[in-house]
Amino acid sequence: MNNFVDHVKIHCAAGHGGAGSAHLRREKYIPKGGPDGGDGGRGGNIIMKGNSHEWTLLPLRYTRHLKAGRGENGGKNQLTGAAGQDVFIEVPIGTIAKDEEGEIIGEILEHGQEIVVKKGGLGGLGNEHFKSATNQTPRYAQPGTPGEEGYVTFELKVLADVGLVGFPNAGKSTLLAAVSAAKPKIADYAFTTLTPNLGIVNYRNYRSFVMADIPGIIEGAAEGKGLGHRFLRHIERNSILLFLIPADSDNHWNEFKILENELRKYNPELLDKEFILSVSKADLLDDDLKIEIAREFPENQKPLFFSAVTGEGIEALKDEVWRRLSMEI
Repeated sequence: MNNFVDHVKIHCAAGHGGAGSAHLRREKYIPKGGPDGGDGGRGGNIIMKGNSHEWTLLPLRYTRHLKAGRGENGGKNQLTGAAGQDVFIEVPIGTIAKDEEGEIIGEILEHGQEIVVKKGGLGGLGNEHFKSATNQTPRYAQPGTPGEEGYVTFELKVLADVGLVGFPNAGKSTLLAAVSAAKPKIADYAFTTLTPNLGIVNYRNYRSFVMADIPGIIEGAAEGKGLGHRFLRHIERNSILLFLIPADSDNHWNEFKILENELRKYNPELLDKEFILSVSKADLLDDDLKIEIAREFPENQKPLFFSAVTGEGIEALKDEVWRRLSMEI
């Protein structure tokens, strides 16, 4: 079973507001006490709340409907009805909520942050609000207003400093396993990685950064081929993109341009991010081949060579990542 879920759609219904009271005060020694009806309580809200202990939307996977409490009606003696019970949806940091038109309602960026995705209805006003010199005993009150209702889509976008971009079998999972304690699945076939993996990479002087191994991209991913948007959605949140071109590629520069083109078609703003070019599996190359491959790239976009198996070039790669991150900060 896949425990990583990054997209769910739930029908959310906020609570209706309670009706105001039209009560008239009638006591033994006050036969004409006038209106004393209280206001109705507000309807309950549907609230998205950040939880740093969650990493997936799996707990919401089988949730189809959520309904908040209805506000209670107002009472006599100007008593306001109780508010309807709010419903909280706990989500990981990096979750975005969208309405039925695809418009973003809000995004969770820190633990404990709350965003109302569906607002409860207002409570109706009691009849005491409507008394006047010409109408001293109004016998009517406002009904409560309906709560908001509709489908809400929750999307999780992985938060990481560095996102690994490359075709399947480019060596992304191997690199993450080599530089962090993460244990991504590694095998010699396409789409080994079906869900994002995060790893904390320790750097010098107790510094560290977060690296994300994301499902491999293929040509046509922007149109939904392969894992399509499931991959591309996550790199929107990465500060730096690290492109991995395997040493055994037929055309290293062309492979990079295909990857770059897929990002452009999905979201042109992705190309505004800092990116690093690298050639993985450098243990397959001798010095002459490295020089030959480097010549495929423009002078201002020379790649870094590394091998996650032998450790060659790993420290230089981490140095460059940290340098770029320092520039971002």
